Amino acid sequence: MIEVKGITKRYKDTVAVDDLSFEVREGVVTGFLGPNGSGKSTTMRMIMGLDAPDEGSATIDGVSYHDLGLPLRRVGALLEAKAIHPGRSAYHHLWYLAQTNDIARERVDEVLEMVGLSAVARRRVGKFSLGMGQRLGIAAALLGDPPTLLFDEPINGLDPEGILWVRNLLKGLAAEGRTVFVSSHLMSEMALTAEQLVVIGRGRLISSGSVDDFIAESSGQFVRVRTREGRTLEEILRARGAHVVVEDDGSYSVSGMDAAAIGDLAGDAGLHLHELSPQMASLEEAFMELTRESVEYRGHDGAAVEHPLASTSSSSTSNPRK
Repeated sequence: MIEVKGITKRYKDTVAVDDLSFEVREGVVTGFLGPNGSGKSTTMRMIMGLDAPDEGSATIDGVSYHDLGLPLRRVGALLEAKAIHPGRSAYHHLWYLAQTNDIARERVDEVLEMVGLSAVARRRVGKFSLGMGQRLGIAAALLGDPPTLLFDEPINGLDPEGILWVRNLLKGLAAEGRTVFVSSHLMSEMALTAEQLVVIGRGRLISSGSVDDFIAESSGQFVRVRTREGRTLEEILRARGAHVVVEDDGSYSVSGMDAAAIGDLAGDAGLHLHELSPQMASLEEAFMELTRESVEYRGHDGAAVEHPLASTSSSSTSNPRK
C-alpha cells in the first residue's frame, strides 16, 4: 500500500503539491488524474524518493523509498521512459539494473518477452520509437517482480493493440494482489482500467474513491424518458421541481429526479412510458466538470490548453506541477 500524508512541495514561490493525503490500496488499479500542472508527476517523484517533500511523508508499506532494501524488488516505476542511455541496448540496460538489485539474468529475458521486445533486445535504445521506449520502461518496472508499481502515462506512443495490452497487464497485476498506481490523461482508458481514483488539482486533493462515486459527484446524470404523452408528463415533472429538456429525437431528459420517482408519477397519472433509463455522465465529463476550477491555462475562448512546459522532462524544477 502507498500512503501519502500531508505532503507539500514548493519550488520558490510555486506550491506544486499542497498538503496532499491519500492511500493506494493493493488488489485494484488506482488511477491518478488531474489537469496539466496539477502536481501528479511531482507527487509520484516524492513517492519514489526522487524529490523530498517540504512537509509530510510518502511511504510504501509503511517505509520510505530510501529505506527499502533492494528497492527494485519492492517497487517498480515508469516515470520517464526515455531516461535511458541511447547507446545502450535494451538487454544491457535491464541487465545493468538487475545487477544492482541482485536479480537473476533470466529475469531480463522474461520481462523482455512479456513486453514484446525480445526481437529487438540487442538494438540500441536510441533507435527505439516512443512506443518501444514505453515498453522498455514497463519492462524495467517489472524487472524485480515488485508488489507495488507506479506508472506515469504508460500508454504514451502505443498503438491500439499496445494500449489494450497495457490495460490487461495493469488489471492482471492488480488481480495478483499488487498495488498499481497509474496516471493518464486518457479518461476513456481510465474508465476501462481503473477501479479507484485519486484526483488532484493545483496540488490539492479533489476526490478519492471509486470511479462510480467520482462520476456520481458530477451533475451530468439524468433520466431519459420516452412517451406519447410527453407534454402531460413534462407538466407533472416540472410541478415537482424536476428539470426537463425536450431532445431533438422526441425523448425527454430529466434531471433532479430519479427513475423510480418518475415512473411512480407517470403510473399515478395513468401515463404509458416507452423508455425510462438512467444516464450517467462519462468519466471524462465528470472530470472536466469537477476539475474546471483547477485548470491553470486556458485559450482565449476559455478552453483548457496544454501546459506550456508539459513537454519538458519531469525531472526539471522549471515544470514543478506536471
